[in-house]
Amino acid sequence: MTIAMVSARQSATGLPTVEDIWAWLADVPDPEIPVISVRDLGIVRAVDENNGRFVVTVTPTYSGCPATAVIALDIQAALRARGCNNVEIKTRLSPAWTTDWITAEGRAKLLSYGIAPPEGQATCAGMLSLSGVAPQEIQCPRCQSTDTERVSQFGSTPCKASYRCRTCLEPFDYFKAI
Repeated sequence: MTIAMVSARQSATGLPTVEDIWAWLADVPDPEIPVISVRDLGIVRAVDENNGRFVVTVTPTYSGCPATAVIALDIQAALRARGCNNVEIKTRLSPAWTTDWITAEGRAKLLSYGIAPPEGQATCAGMLSLSGVAPQEIQCPRCQSTDTERVSQFGSTPCKASYRCRTCLEPFDYFKAI
């Protein structure tokens, strides 16, 4: 969707709809993994409208995420570019974000970008980041082999681990199930 495009309802009322805002958020990239949108990452929890004021509620991937402020600014800038000037960004820490909130499209984008998406559902017993227990099999995003090994508990960001494929020998990030 281009900036010039608006919904039929928007052109009739002069205001975008909540559905418009959700659609536009699909174009706002995550600053750390630009191939995936903030919507596909699952950090946008709600979009509400009250008398022309839009409130976008965001849950960061973790409470100390350094990208939280950048994400808020990027969302505001994207919506302002579409003429939506009355926007508030709220941060909600509870419930905590989980990789279960990443959309199927987002998982596919991660994989095609070379990041193995989280395997299965996040559970306390299976969390790589807390328990040290590695997921059963992590598939290499390049050659699809499951003959992989964890090189480091932490990758390019705290939410990822570093892996290496024993088949193609390529290193890759695995987005931890949290």
